[in-house]
Amino acid sequence: MSYVFCNGCGHRNPPQSGFCSACGSVLDVPEERTIVLSKVDPLQDAPGDFDNVAVSSADLHSGRGLLVVRSGAQSGSRYSLDGVTTIGRHPDSAICLDDVTVSRRHAEIVLTNGKYVVRDLGSLNGTYVNQMRIDDFALEQGDELQVGKYRMVFFNG
Repeated sequence: MSYVFCNGCGHRNPPQSGFCSACGSVLDVPEERTIVLSKVDPLQDAPGDFDNVAVSSADLHSGRGLLVVRSGAQSGSRYSLDGVTTIGRHPDSAICLDDVTVSRRHAEIVLTNGKYVVRDLGSLNGTYVNQMRIDDFALEQGDELQVGKYRMVFFNG
């Protein structure tokens, strides 16, 4: 008897199951798989009114970095960066991004020698800067940081 495992929570379900008995997610059965490809936006513009969000020089504190969420449920949110800023789904994170595409302890941004360095903390979906997967990376003005489905722009104060 072969079981069907849920991609969402990993629960083992009987082979005839269509939905996970633990979380209710649709189970991926290879012989019934449908693949949907969405249109790719080469400019990767954020949906909504992000272009109308302005960052004034008053928002940038001298010597402190700032992340502005460009897409996702928290679009337009701003986060000031301290010495160590944690990013993840865990409620204790300095930047809490509540979505399944974000690991509980996804990444951190550390101020080292005057530079902000982002480090992936072994996340499942990875951390990206300017659409390249990174382990650690020194952020520069205007870099786009992607954590899960959230895209953030870095400003150096």
